[in-house]
Amino acid sequence: MSEGTAAADFAALLGELKERSGLSYGVLAKRLHMSTSTLHRYCNGDAVPTDYAPVERFARLCKASPGELVELHRRWVLADAGRVRKGSGSSEATSPEVNLEVAAPEVASPAVASPAGPARRRPRRALLAGLAAAVALGGVGLAVAVPSGGTGDEGGRGTAVSGGVGGPEGEGTAASTSSSASPSSAGSDDKGEEKKGRGEQAASASPTSAPDGDRNRNGGGTAGGDRPPGDTAPASPPLTVDTEPHAWESPCSQRYLIDLPPGRVGPPPPEQDAPGWVAATGAVPSGEQLLKLTVQGKGKETVVLKGLTVRMAGKRAPLAWNDYAMAYPGVGCGGGVPTRFFTVALDAARPGVVPEAGHANFPFKVSESDPEVYYIRADASAYDVRWYLELRWSSGDRSGTLTVDDHGRPFRTSGNNGRPAYEFPLGGEKWVEEGTTE
Repeated sequence: MSEGTAAADFAALLGELKERSGLSYGVLAKRLHMSTSTLHRYCNGDAVPTDYAPVERFARLCKASPGELVELHRRWVLADAGRVRKGSGSSEATSPEVNLEVAAPEVASPAVASPAGPARRRPRRALLAGLAAAVALGGVGLAVAVPSGGTGDEGGRGTAVSGGVGGPEGEGTAASTSSSASPSSAGSDDKGEEKKGRGEQAASASPTSAPDGDRNRNGGGTAGGDRPPGDTAPASPPLTVDTEPHAWESPCSQRYLIDLPPGRVGPPPPEQDAPGWVAATGAVPSGEQLLKLTVQGKGKETVVLKGLTVRMAGKRAPLAWNDYAMAYPGVGCGGGVPTRFFTVALDAARPGVVPEAGHANFPFKVSESDPEVYYIRADASAYDVRWYLELRWSSGDRSGTLTVDDHGRPFRTSGNNGRPAYEFPLGGEKWVEEGTTE
């Protein structure tokens, strides 16, 4: 397939989705936080996005089906590979169709053994393009170390990436992330790496100290704080953050990946029971995860919340597990719009916390009598991502950073494209294939 054909095929599907949605370029561009002209160029085939995250958000806004999401990702991989070759002027890269066949077996994986015999050398660019396409189609179980932000991500402090095949995540990095026996975080496609003895205490380590003050781990409470001159004990920071990692915007919006067959999974829980259901099944938020953060000062003094930063603890191929929808088919879903709503595109090279259109951005102020509630919607399509947040604050002459995570563990969100999907009929007794309920 030629470079022009791949880009044209990708743009054609974008155009079909846009027309079917009935939304204008202006409305879509505003919701995607990009210019109208840029979106127009993508849909016309004049340009190919360098990141897949905005493409995936565009498709979801246009109500793309799971099959269309898989096909869109495949076309983007081929179009992006052509864009890279065109930009470099390389004449040695082979076609994307050949890359799909050759590249995947050359990557070692706990789930897929490398074939015997010497591997044929391929251009690095062609190998990466084929690998991305193979992951998108869900055909190869891979554990790949992916850089998450580069050296320019606020000086690289507190950033960790996965350690690669068979290696511990975050090894040799500035931040160490915790492991836990809890099924909600320890369930993994590489079970031997993460699952420890049941009841083992999770070990958490704060990232490297920041130049602007203290760094404290939150996880549903706070620890550590400033050390005033002459005081040997750390002072408590003047704020708390209560984290709900399994908030639901609506029942229709939430899905979970579970490494169990439908016959061994109980019916969808109500939102308030989701944490226990997730722990019991080892579920991982699928496609997107909604966090609810309640930030409150400890006294009358005002605390300025300067911003939230996304930190990556690991990126791998999406989990090859079954996908379970929490909604009951035929039951309407509602839900109000929260006061503070932000999005995080976890597939991006440098994910950031971006306010939804029409919502205010940092800084904010809190005190004991004036708390703030933030909803963070994180979406993932191409990766299984472990991540956490850092909240920067200041109050008077004090300042610091709170680590916001899942009670000492990174949050975890995985893409679900191409995974077997199931729904639970209202009044039914078991899970059935999604879309088969009348």
